[in-house]
Amino acid sequence: MKAMSTRLPSADEISEINARHLITTPLKPADLLFVFGTRVGVGPRVDAACRLWREGFFHWAIVTGGMTPGLDRSECELISEGMIAGGVPAKVILEEHRATNTGENVIFSLPVIDAHLGLANIRSVICLGSICTSRSE
Repeated sequence: MKAMSTRLPSADEISEINARHLITTPLKPADLLFVFGTRVGVGPRVDAACRLWREGFFHWAIVTGGMTPGLDRSECELISEGMIAGGVPAKVILEEHRATNTGENVIFSLPVIDAHLGLANIRSVICLGSICTSRSE
């Protein structure tokens, strides 16, 4: 069995990893905020969505996420309630309550968006989710 290395990455290696995987995109106001469900970190996700609303970054939001084992409400329900409590008007929040993974978040949300807003009317989107579901090659 091969021994594990105890070498730590250099500052340059860490910088290269961050540049490749921790992408920072300047935010611009968008038609839609797409809020991906989560089992952990609901509070920070809600806080970020509310901040984006207060700062005028979106007109509509879709919140998506199904049931989490051990809870009696969907991820969508928990996040939507938090957003409303944080000042986002309920009338601008669309909801999807079935998704159990990132792919389903998108697949199940598209018909909801289309039915309420029309997909052709959405020209820009801000996605709010977990770093582990961001860029990959």
